Parts: sequence; C-alpha cells; structure tokens
Amino acid sequence: MSPATRTRPGAVLAVMCLAVFTVNVDTTIVNVTLPTLVAELGATTRDLQWIVDSYLLVFAALVLAGGSLSDRLGRRALLVAGLAVFGLGNALAAVAGTPGELIAARAFTGIGAAAVFPTTLSILTQVFRERAARARAIGLWGASTGLAVAFGPITGGALLEQFWWGSTFLVKLPIALLALALVLALVPESRDPAAPRIDTAGLVLSALGLGALVYTIIEAPGHGWGSVRTLLGAAVAAGLFAAFVRHERRTSQPMLDLRLFADRRFTAAALAITVAFFALFGFIFLVTQYFQFLRGYGPLETGVRILPVAVCVAIGSVLGSLLVVRLGNKLVVTTGLLSLAVAYAWVSTASDVTGYAEIAGQMVFLGLGMGLTSAPATESIMGAVQTDKAGIGSAVNDATREVGGTLGVAVIGSVFASLYAVQVESLPAGVPAEVVRAAGDSVGAAFTAAAQVPAGPAELVRAAAERGFFDGLAAGCLVASGVALAGAVVAVLALPARPPSGPVVPGGTAGQGVLAADAT
Repeated sequence: MSPATRTRPGAVLAVMCLAVFTVNVDTTIVNVTLPTLVAELGATTRDLQWIVDSYLLVFAALVLAGGSLSDRLGRRALLVAGLAVFGLGNALAAVAGTPGELIAARAFTGIGAAAVFPTTLSILTQVFRERAARARAIGLWGASTGLAVAFGPITGGALLEQFWWGSTFLVKLPIALLALALVLALVPESRDPAAPRIDTAGLVLSALGLGALVYTIIEAPGHGWGSVRTLLGAAVAAGLFAAFVRHERRTSQPMLDLRLFADRRFTAAALAITVAFFALFGFIFLVTQYFQFLRGYGPLETGVRILPVAVCVAIGSVLGSLLVVRLGNKLVVTTGLLSLAVAYAWVSTASDVTGYAEIAGQMVFLGLGMGLTSAPATESIMGAVQTDKAGIGSAVNDATREVGGTLGVAVIGSVFASLYAVQVESLPAGVPAEVVRAAGDSVGAAFTAAAQVPAGPAELVRAAAERGFFDGLAAGCLVASGVALAGAVVAVLALPARPPSGPVVPGGTAGQGVLAADAT
C-alpha cells in the first residue's frame, strides 16, 4: 500500500469499519432470529446451535488461511472476494426451506467472513503506522462491533415483526454490496512486498486443525466430553496442529512465524480475547431466549433492550484505545476482564421477576468489559507483528475470537442443557411422553408443547421448563464469570505493563514490530 501520507486514512478507516460491521451484524441478527426459527422451521436446540456454529466452524477453520493469503495475494482483492461471498451466502440463507439448508448457507457465508475480518484489520495496520493513531483506529474498528450489536437486534426485530424470517438474512446483502463498492473506490491494494510463495501445506494443515478442533468442541456436548468420539476428535486436532508446527518450523517461508508466540504482547493478548469471546458467545446464545421466551418480549423489543450493551461496547472500545496508550495494556485489559466477571456473576441471579433496570446495569458492565478487553488486546497483537505480515497477525486475532466463541457456545450450552434436562426429565408420569420429549428440545418447544395439553399438565411443563432454564442460565453465567476471572489473573501475570511506543518498523524481525521494547 502507498504510505499513509498518500492515502486518505479517514476514508479507509470508515470503509474498514463498514466492512467489519457487515460481518458483525450477521451474528447479532442471527441470534435474535433463533426463537423464530423454532416456530417457522421446526428447529431444535441442536439445529439452533448448528445455525450459529456452522458459520463459526468455517470462519475459524479458514481465518488463518485468509490472513495469510491477503498478505500474499493482495488485501483489497481478498476483501472484495470475501464481501461478495458473504453477500451471496446471506442471499442463499434467506431462501432456505429447512434447518439443514440454512446451516449449509451459513457455512458458505463463513468462507466470506474468513476473508473479510482479518483483511480489514491488516489494512488499517498498513495505513495507521504510528502507535497512537493505530490504537485509535483499532478502537473505532472495535466500536463498530458495538454498533452492530445495536443495529442487528433492532433491525432484525423490526423485520421479523413485518416480514418473514429470511428478511433478516437478505438485509445484509445491500450492506455487503455497498462495502464492496467503497472498497473498490477508496482502498488501494497492498500486499507483502517480499511476496513469498504460498505455504500450501501450512494453509491446509491450519484449516484442518482448526476445523477439527472447532467441530470436536461443537459436538462434544451431544456425545459427552469424555466420550471416545470427543477424545478421538481432540487427538486428531492435536495431531494436525503438531504437524502444522513441525512444518512451519522447517519451511523457509512459513505461513505463520511461530516466534511470535514468544512475545507476551502477542500471546497473552490473544488469550485475553479468547476468554472474552468464550464468555460473550455463550451468554448471547442464552440471553435472546431469556428475553423472548421467559420475559415475553417480541423480537423488536428484545433488540431495543440490548441497546445498553451495544452502546457500552462502542464506548469501551474507544475509551480503551485512548487509555491503553497512557496506562498500558495490562491495566486496561485486566479491568475489562474483571468487569466481564462481575457482569456474568450478576446475570446469574436473574429470574422471571428481575427488573429491566437491573438487567441494563448488568449490560453496562458487560459492554464496557468487552470494549476494554478486545480493542486494547487487539492493538497489542497487531503491535507485535511486522507491518508487512499484518494479515496473519490479524488472522490470529480473529481465530482466537472464533475458537473462544465456539468453545463458549459449546461449554456453556452444554452446562445449560444438562441442568435444563434434569428439570424436564423430572416431570411426573401424568405428563404425556411425547410432550416431555418435545420439551427436552428447548424452552420454546416446551411452551409450544404445553399449549397442546390440558391446563394441569401444561402448567407442570411450563414450570419445569422455567426452572430448568434459570438453573442452566445461572450455571452457564457462573462458568463465564469464572473464565473471565481466570483470564484477568493471566493478564496480570503475563501481559506487559506498558504498550510499545513509536512507529511500526516495516522491516523488523518477527515479533519485533515496534521501536521500543515493552516495560515489564
């Protein structure tokens, strides 16, 4: 890319924020749509998990490959291709007729997201080379997540109340096309000037390893975490990663320079992001069902009530990017993780009589915690990477988000499902067996089944489903809180106290992307 003085940094930043906003809207709209899919497509809890996780699986499996290819083939070119695939995937999702078809379309959409997400961040690193400017740009990039959290549920809710569920997917097509047009008009091409050959073996091994890991995590709750199938999947993933590491150490032009992981700015920050998204994704999976099934809010009402967390994610991202230059990554990231731990512990006390003012207070802690964690940690990762290798650094950042998020949905969902099942399975013999089986699928299915039986059994089913939901919600949120607290401890112990200073050195050695060393 041309030096920043020869580009229009503000315009490039705006376009990159729009592109990443497009991808982030996808997840938030899908989560609001999940309860509707239970009624319209007959989706079970497992279907709902795969509607979310098929996208995450493909995204996580291909994101390292996407970042590496952007450095070698051109960042703008890959971003354009990714936006086109992303838009097409959402168009296909809009016309899906079964949960299986929707899951396949979501997987295809994940291919586009794997190209878009790392490329936006690497382009920003090329344009904003001075440390403070780069931190501010990443803060605004992160704030676009907050805007997506707000825009997605509200827009999705409004569409669900006026149109069919497919409109929540179709609405993303024009946004993707607008972002694509602006990229072509305003963003210059850039790539690694050394232009090494593509590390095909590294690309394949990383995709297979991440894919095997995420798939095993997704399937573990259904088969059992200690089952032969789960252990075999974990062993396959470990073997693929071992082969990847062995190959990357031996090849002269590796896809990922493994020396980066010796830099605590890089490794500790990546862990912090993994922890934050582990907790967030698992929580979001449950909270949309809480609002719509247990509190009786419609889709639009749900979207409006999620606004506090959305606004606070945006505020926290911008605030974190400003504070990190003055206070350092350790203090800001640790504060963010502690805020998340408080938020999830507080949410675990929720019930069907919890007032919205209390829920809004929980969301403030949650949103600020996410902003203060993710934006500064992302800046720390990108500061440790050579400018010309920004694509792969961004891809590692994104892979930690997706693996952490997928693990959160699987683990927290598994904890929730086990406690929910205990209550449903304890229903007395007077409740028809087919109603008990239906109630075991989801709380929404339980309420639907209850409406088809006499008042006595119906009340028993609804009461059991509510008890099971709140038992599962409390346990899942306590798991999220504990993980966030453990992440805060690691951040205190491992993350360098002060951020790097000075401009990124384009030709520095791996893990030496800045002039000044970290103060510990």
